[in-house]
Amino acid sequence: MAYIGATKTPTGCVFCEALSGSDDRKNLVLVRRPRAFLILNLYPYAPGHLMAVLNRHVGTLVDATADEIAGAMELVTLATSILSVEYRAEGFNVGLNQGRVAGAGILDHLHVHVVPRWNGDTNFMPVVGDVRVHPEPLEASYERLKGRLVG
Repeated sequence: MAYIGATKTPTGCVFCEALSGSDDRKNLVLVRRPRAFLILNLYPYAPGHLMAVLNRHVGTLVDATADEIAGAMELVTLATSILSVEYRAEGFNVGLNQGRVAGAGILDHLHVHVVPRWNGDTNFMPVVGDVRVHPEPLEASYERLKGRLVG
């Protein structure tokens, strides 16, 4: 609710700002690597919804290098590993949306979504109220997942 009620309007690219920031906890950045980083989604589809984001500000697969794509996929693999252990995820939706018509919310900075899934995890809330219900705050998700990376 604090985020929704804030009057701050975004300036620039949220991923570039997170990457250049010095407070990973505040920016929800879990891991930094030479070509990509892993971050919690600020508007998650499910608890533990992560994104592997290229470090370089490019918006299409054609503009990304093979090494950058490989770096992002290494983080996707890491994400599925830690989510399997910490959240006992039973499956994953993994993918990217390139272009507005494909559903990309952030058009110019390529990122891969990793959404943990569980048997029977759908409910009536998105259908009836166009809302999602999450059992834990993002800060708690960050602490749980960061603990899996360090310990």
